Amino acid sequence: MTEPAPPDPAPPEGGAITVNVLTGFLGSGKTHLLNRLLRLPELGGVAVLINEFGEVGLDHLLVEALDDEVVLLASGCVCCSIRGDLKEALVGLHDRMRRGLVPPFDRVVLETTGLADPGPIVATLTADPVLCHHFRLGNIVTVVDALAGLHNLDAHPEALHQAAVADRLVISKTDMAAPDRLEALRTRLRAINPAAEVIESGADSPVPATLLVSDIHRPGAREAEVARWLAAEGDGAGHGHHHHHHDGSVRAFVLSAGAPLDWAAFGLWLSMLLNRHGTRILRVKGLLDIRGVDSPVVIHGVQHTIHRPEHLAAWPDGDRRTRLVFIVDGLDPALIRRSFSAFVTG
Repeated sequence: MTEPAPPDPAPPEGGAITVNVLTGFLGSGKTHLLNRLLRLPELGGVAVLINEFGEVGLDHLLVEALDDEVVLLASGCVCCSIRGDLKEALVGLHDRMRRGLVPPFDRVVLETTGLADPGPIVATLTADPVLCHHFRLGNIVTVVDALAGLHNLDAHPEALHQAAVADRLVISKTDMAAPDRLEALRTRLRAINPAAEVIESGADSPVPATLLVSDIHRPGAREAEVARWLAAEGDGAGHGHHHHHHDGSVRAFVLSAGAPLDWAAFGLWLSMLLNRHGTRILRVKGLLDIRGVDSPVVIHGVQHTIHRPEHLAAWPDGDRRTRLVFIVDGLDPALIRRSFSAFVTG
């Protein structure tokens, strides 16, 4: 991992197309959720990348097959089957749009396989120089089965990691689960990932289009998104430096600092931390108070990958402290706090 770029008040990704990742363990219902979302008119300007058309059951939505990889849907959405790797699919779809072979789109939804770790996908989207020129990462949406979710989180590391890195958690099949089991899953997910928004979805409940068309890159949404991250500090991710939740080896905790940070020292510390433990730091997000910078700096990342820092116009809650929400796997929060204190706040 390279050292994080210094905060720049100018938006670095102005014309980039946002890519939202839809993931979830085998049988969680993510394909069913995607199928329902594709019916919504709000998704008319969206391109969807999936593994196989047949798995999604698009026949009732299909308008026209452009070739063996691309179809147009009744909603106006472009749907593309991934035949090669992710980069090839994204570049090919963008090239089709540039040449006028498919309608223009301003957002992409990538549905992963049930066993996928979102980390490498995030790294591909944010580190490949060709993709970075055209695309940027938006929400990671993880679907968790209300019936089998607790078992999957216990038995499968992939399911646990999918939940831990999510920006949005969708609990599916809520109409089929007993109330006590549903509440146990809610509690478990809040412990694993306190900074994620949780949405519940049953057979008859409406599916919000905002899952796929609203994220931190939407104008006016950044402040609200960051405020939600910080609310996790008071709601359970931690208070000050002391409290944390854990789910087996996965823990969520908060680092905070009362004095402004030196950007170079922070960047060196974070680079060293991710170089040593990147795959075990599942998620980091929050606000930095940087010495000599009036506005707060937003930082967020997945595993080895840290997005380019961005500025907010003002502190969401008036609290100027640095606060970072970490979700780690198999790491002692006390070790990270000690290194943070020694390198950054000492």
